[in-house]
Amino acid sequence: MASLLRPALSLMLLMTVITGVAYPLAVTGIAQVAFPEQANGSLLRDSAGRVLGSRLIAQQFTGDDWFHPRPSAGAFATVSSAASNLAPSNPALAARVKDSAAQLAVPGQGPVPMALLTTSGSGVDPHLPPQAIRYQLARVAAARHLPIQTVEQLVEKHIEQPLVGPPVVNVLLLNLALAQLK
Repeated sequence: MASLLRPALSLMLLMTVITGVAYPLAVTGIAQVAFPEQANGSLLRDSAGRVLGSRLIAQQFTGDDWFHPRPSAGAFATVSSAASNLAPSNPALAARVKDSAAQLAVPGQGPVPMALLTTSGSGVDPHLPPQAIRYQLARVAAARHLPIQTVEQLVEKHIEQPLVGPPVVNVLLLNLALAQLK
């Protein structure tokens, strides 16, 4: 029995060191050299160096003077970043979407875009389609006492075209640029 147990334990220890220590350290080191910004969370900083957020994680913005991201199943807490897992047939999801649609509805603007009513798979997706941002234009411009054309131009500057998929707008980056407008 000892002749079988010793090699098995030795192999388990060796594989634990390789896969649990050496490999993660090597990948982390390569990432720090090759992609330092991404490896450190794609953090956005102000002029004083304070972290404002990550370009990869949505943040909650409230008030009429900000563009709002899509809802978060985890209340924008990165600890519980996940989808709500409510099935389309679940009455709780239907009630939440109906309530959100009633709150966000703008008379004369048509239906509220689905991206403003439904969570993303991660629960913290920082991007919205341009039409969901445009739906909020009038509210933001009015709250900030800015001409709607000024806010429209800012939105147009922040439309990103990923390599795959439709155009998107990073809500955090857009709101940071909005804060710079006087």
